[in-house]
Amino acid sequence: MIRPMTQDDLYDVVDIYNHAIEHTTAVYTYDPVMITERLVWFTEKLEREEPLLVYDIDSHVAGFATYGSFRDWPAYRYTVEHSIYVDPNYQGRGVATQLLTELIHLARKAGYHTMVAGIDAENSASIALHQKFNFRHCGTVTEVGHKFGRWLDLAFYQLHLEG
Repeated sequence: MIRPMTQDDLYDVVDIYNHAIEHTTAVYTYDPVMITERLVWFTEKLEREEPLLVYDIDSHVAGFATYGSFRDWPAYRYTVEHSIYVDPNYQGRGVATQLLTELIHLARKAGYHTMVAGIDAENSASIALHQKFNFRHCGTVTEVGHKFGRWLDLAFYQLHLEG
């Protein structure tokens, strides 16, 4: 079931996020995060009233999702960029689909106009998920990241939330 993230969830959230950092190109960074860093992130997102969702299966966080500002300039205030991460043991079970459904619902309810996803261009599962929700590919910036000894391309997908 989907529910709001609590501070008690942060250990599972850190485990999921660190797995993505260490084993995938879903996150363009190298170093695992510490629980203290995620606590600051959690607190700041709550203060900004940005959603923090978890998918809970038997008191275990199977995935988490959030959105926040797309860019830090006032004219972007109607656009959000989202993130979804799923525990590898629960991938392929519809967790990301349900989390994205809820994020879209919350963004529409909050009056946002556009939702953006920045996806590693080789992440076919994430691309397929977003296409299922009618996100449109709007461009790829090539060789903007470097991880695991290779250059990475970042594909941008967007969904207009109105209509």
